[in-house]
Amino acid sequence: MHVVMFGDQHVETLGGAQVSMRLQRRFLEQAGHTVTIVAPAVHGPRGRSFAPDAAYLDIPSVPITVDREYSMSWPGRRTDRWVDAALAVRPPVDVVHVQADFWGAFTGHRYAARHGLPVVHTMHNRVDVGIEATAPFPSLVLRALNAWQRRAIRVPAAGRDGWAFLRRFAARSDAVTAPSSHFARRLEQHAVVPRRGGGVDVIWNGIDDEILDAARAAAPAERESGPPRFVWLGRMSPEKRLLPFLEALADSGVQAEVEVIGGGGQLRAAQRLVAQRGLESIVQFAGRLSYPETLRRIARADALVQTSIGFETQGMTPFEAASLGTPSIISDPDIGAELGSGFWVVGEGQTADASTAALAEALRVAAADIVAGTPRSVDPSIRDRFRQSSRTAAMVEVYERVTAR
Repeated sequence: MHVVMFGDQHVETLGGAQVSMRLQRRFLEQAGHTVTIVAPAVHGPRGRSFAPDAAYLDIPSVPITVDREYSMSWPGRRTDRWVDAALAVRPPVDVVHVQADFWGAFTGHRYAARHGLPVVHTMHNRVDVGIEATAPFPSLVLRALNAWQRRAIRVPAAGRDGWAFLRRFAARSDAVTAPSSHFARRLEQHAVVPRRGGGVDVIWNGIDDEILDAARAAAPAERESGPPRFVWLGRMSPEKRLLPFLEALADSGVQAEVEVIGGGGQLRAAQRLVAQRGLESIVQFAGRLSYPETLRRIARADALVQTSIGFETQGMTPFEAASLGTPSIISDPDIGAELGSGFWVVGEGQTADASTAALAEALRVAAADIVAGTPRSVDPSIRDRFRQSSRTAAMVEVYERVTAR
């Protein structure tokens, strides 16, 4: 079948949704399907860094960030005509897969409606939490987004919050998928369900089979001697809670080796905090690493530290760690419930504890278990359930279900 995916950002830019879409495309093509990805054209160095690809339809766009990496294409008749003309010379489309929240979603739903095509909409983000964490005056931003959506895809006014925004997309979709059970549950609780009824399909974002196997093969057969090795991985922004982790590390008094992988706006603040709290001998900032190298670092670590709470719709890093046999220290109980086992929980019970004291205590407990040779054991089934080949097979079943209608 021919699957056309719509994204808010070009898949060659940085971002979890973009990585997932690139991986989905490759495994769908390996299974014999045709994939076209429609997204805004990239400007600046990133746009010049990758070779032209026939699977990409790069809509004329304008840059929206200072580094010109991210861009937007205004949804409307001009964009509609451009998309129609570009897809008219390609094989007939069987299903539209929207993997966007804003202009990409508007454009994708408009295209599907014009051509009477079934729509699968993957909800990658909790729009309300994301906007609250990253935008000033979030209620005004959400109100504006809802108004924009109502005009762009011609839906009735009903609600102005993030859930209302997602509900309107779901009401125009034949299937809605989510990358975790906990996010799917929240979507259903807020009536974010497909137009023909039924629930939300849970399909994890996966990991490349070959890269996973290579990382596992390169991992040491036995733990190397030395103090506990922790790794923190992610975008250095407030919702990821890197600074509280470093504060907790200092308060814990744990003698460990800590590697922080990634970059972002809080890097300098994190470096200053490390210097102020005397953690220079413990914490190493590795910067941004390639995906295979990042997995190798996770495989060598004794534990991955996950610190965001309520923000993640899946939380990829603990799943990547579990696939490599590395347990995690989990701050978000929803992610812990999804993993099932193989982690130290921050706080007690099923209630998230964002206190520095609770995280420091979890670090102390994990370090003691690691030194004693009794770390938490991960669920071995995650390795196979997290492979992209299995995730693609699950998504193809959804495609077949909606196209059969």
